Amino acid sequence: MEKQTNAVGRRKEAVARVYVSKGTGNIVVNNKEYKQYFPIMYLQNQVELPLKTIESLTSFDLVVNVKGGGQKGQAEAIKMGIARALCEINPEYRPLLKKQGLMTRDSRSVERKKFGKRKARRSFQFSKR
Repeated sequence: MEKQTNAVGRRKEAVARVYVSKGTGNIVVNNKEYKQYFPIMYLQNQVELPLKTIESLTSFDLVVNVKGGGQKGQAEAIKMGIARALCEINPEYRPLLKKQGLMTRDSRSVERKKFGKRKARRSFQFSKR
């Protein structure tokens, strides 16, 4: 059996476990082809971005398990997971991926709701009379 590398990517509430092995460029997300799982072109490009950056779109097979969050959060979690796995395979990829901003965890998430407010900061409508 060939060597398989795995990594975790996170964004908002989404967590992606990425398994990378040598192959022909197949990307499977939750047992579906990634173009079927992400019908929107922008999200497909987000998933491909780390592979395009190192110019090896057809040299790795990826199997991804992702859960939580929405479509965009999941796509960006996968993007980070792929970048981390590629750095584990070959540390020389790191400067390229870092320059593209793929190695940085985006820590922004939804602010919690406060009591006495309608949302995190939005107050209820104020009535003077």
